Amino acid sequence: MKKILLSFSLLILAFTANAQSWTSQATGFDLTSRGLSEIHIVNPTTVWALAYDGLSTTNVIQEFTRTTDGGNTWTPGTINVGDPTLSINNIAPISATTAWVSALTPTIGNNGVIYKTTDAGATWEQQNIGAFNAASSFINGVHFFDANNGISFGDAVAGEFEIYTTSDGGETWDPVPGANIPNPLGSGATIEYGYNGGNVFIGNTAWLVTNRGRILKSTDMGLTWTVSQAPVTDFAGTTQSARLTMSSLTNGCLLKTAGTTYTFYTTTDGGATWSAGTPFTGAYRVLAYVPGTTTLVATSAGTPSGSAYSNNNGTTWIPIDSGAQRGVVTFLDGSTGWCAGFNEDPFTGGIFKFNGTLSNSDFNSSKFRAYPNPTTSLVNLQTEGLDSYTLKVTDLAGKVMVTKEFNGVENTLDISSFATGVYFFEINSGNKSETIKIIKN
Repeated sequence: MKKILLSFSLLILAFTANAQSWTSQATGFDLTSRGLSEIHIVNPTTVWALAYDGLSTTNVIQEFTRTTDGGNTWTPGTINVGDPTLSINNIAPISATTAWVSALTPTIGNNGVIYKTTDAGATWEQQNIGAFNAASSFINGVHFFDANNGISFGDAVAGEFEIYTTSDGGETWDPVPGANIPNPLGSGATIEYGYNGGNVFIGNTAWLVTNRGRILKSTDMGLTWTVSQAPVTDFAGTTQSARLTMSSLTNGCLLKTAGTTYTFYTTTDGGATWSAGTPFTGAYRVLAYVPGTTTLVATSAGTPSGSAYSNNNGTTWIPIDSGAQRGVVTFLDGSTGWCAGFNEDPFTGGIFKFNGTLSNSDFNSSKFRAYPNPTTSLVNLQTEGLDSYTLKVTDLAGKVMVTKEFNGVENTLDISSFATGVYFFEINSGNKSETIKIIKN
């Protein structure tokens, strides 16, 4: 049976109380030991998370949980994909009400499906009827860049990776021509395949990882693809595995595991080439960037368990806590992030919200807020502990939109002339730096 999930050391079952830098929140699931394999932050108030059974990972769990008030309350739900035996292998939300999931039976092909909800998960409707129906089809995931444009992707069929795109919210799906996708390596039973975990998406760009240690990359929402070789032989193999993490379209890192040896690599060109690699100095190995920065947060639910952060791209690490189970972790900006845990009951635990501020010099010394988010015009800038600072605003391609000096605690920036999209607001004051992602509607 093909291995389909990257190992993130999430399978320790005992629950440990949160430390001071994380606030425990209740995911709301009726049954205990529900873990979270994915956490997706739509905006500071809306977050979706996909559940799995922490007692037995072979059990099929078709459940999610969602918050629309920044985690004060979480509402669990069931993902009805018409067949209780189908495994949900990822969830892709774009708002408080709309999300997609992909699902399949892991041991066979010819059954990859995509379902969509527009009512916050109350009901789900299948979309991709007719796709992923070949004998060797194996859907690895679905992702939406916005309300209309999305991709679904899977293993090779007839010698080509099976990838579809949609521009109408999933009503219709078009296969990407094989000429637009690099050919898989190998053939027959040894042909290259992808994974349903460890893939990365920023803006219009997608990075998909394979069992040959390669990275398929698209910068145009899946229409065309290139391929590069990462410094690994397999992204989820038994002798070697790796986790790809990107901070921006160009900068990222890769943590390779080979037995008990951990090697850390960085890229500055979007994964085309990698550094020579250095021994990894951190104790925790589930990594996530604060977007657009060199700040990494590392977690672990295994041994040792706990969390730490690095504000110099993984060179050195500062502990946040230890002895507490911290699963997958996701950050929207320097002060908005969640990590996974395991619930004790519907009212206790399951997810943790970060309650500090990440900056490059002092973990909790300054607080930078930019709101509302999303916005159509004005962005209010609020700082604590800074008398003056420089603001730099860049788009997803790295183009500098604004550079401006500010004084005082309260300021305003008008971005009504900006195109719709995602922008990074970076403030710098002395040796302090912090970045927040802002969505312009």
